[in-house]
Amino acid sequence: MSASESAPDEAPRAWPALLPWQVAFARAALATRATWPHAMLVDGPRGIGKRTLALSLARALLCETPAADGLACGTCPGCRYVLAGQHPDLQLVEPFKVGEDGEIELLDTIPVERIRTLIDWVQLTSHRGRAKVAVIVPAEALHSSAANALLKTLEEPPAGTYLLLVAHQPGRIPATLRSRCRRVPAPQPDPAAALAWLTAEGVTDAASVLAQAGGAPLSALAMADAEWQKERSVWLQALARPQALSPVALAARIEALGRDQRKAMLGHALDWLIAWTADLGRVAAGGVPVRNVDFAPALAGLQATVAPIPLFRYHRSLLRQRALVAHPLAPRLVAESVLIGYRALFN
Repeated sequence: MSASESAPDEAPRAWPALLPWQVAFARAALATRATWPHAMLVDGPRGIGKRTLALSLARALLCETPAADGLACGTCPGCRYVLAGQHPDLQLVEPFKVGEDGEIELLDTIPVERIRTLIDWVQLTSHRGRAKVAVIVPAEALHSSAANALLKTLEEPPAGTYLLLVAHQPGRIPATLRSRCRRVPAPQPDPAAALAWLTAEGVTDAASVLAQAGGAPLSALAMADAEWQKERSVWLQALARPQALSPVALAARIEALGRDQRKAMLGHALDWLIAWTADLGRVAAGGVPVRNVDFAPALAGLQATVAPIPLFRYHRSLLRQRALVAHPLAPRLVAESVLIGYRALFN
């Protein structure tokens, strides 16, 4: 992985096994399978493993010889089909498409055509006779027309059909869609559990990257990548010396990337700026940094040179800009603009 790739919500993994903090939750949920609704909304912060949880629940629903605790056995024909990515009764809907050359193209939204295909699939008879399960990740990426098309299926799904919607930001899902789902907040690990898991995954500076990820362990695992950390350090070292910061030179690092990588890199840069300015505000108010603990001395050195109200306004402007990053824009120019704004805070 390089710092120019898509934002690290979760590190790439094979077919995911339940994470340690999800096992008890999944067992309790599957114990009430007989009363499950046809549509569930699994939500929570990015990087805590919601997709992993939803896929594990789907696998258990399709297992033909489930264990006593309701979890998938891993050896029956249904489980083998799932592990091979070939189960005819499982659909995974995500915002990407495969081109004619086999290349995967990430999309900003899940298009209505994909949901129409899903609706047609829902009407088919189950091949294996256990259930039919569709997992939509992230549900807030549904195009407005796709969300509207899904409404009737959520209202009147065929018997034995389960729709699992996964959301990082459930408030962005239309209320008409949310109201037809049972909300299921995904379990989150406590810091000790997250640190233990990251250490077991081979992360050497687990506390630092977990802080960078806001306590989200799967995001932290992706952020532990050496190239990611190297690029982050370049940006944060520049932010630590605002008087010497060159917006043109720093933004040029984005322009040097391939065209299909620039938007993602701008998103990373905005995330770093957002976390940095939030920590700077905390330090200025007498607190300690939360995300950038490894740059605590640099933040402490800046806190006396920035006025709180302009810093707050600038931080708010970054949040607005981050919300627009998926739309067509010139990444280098946006980066230059926000960096000029940052430098102006210290004039």
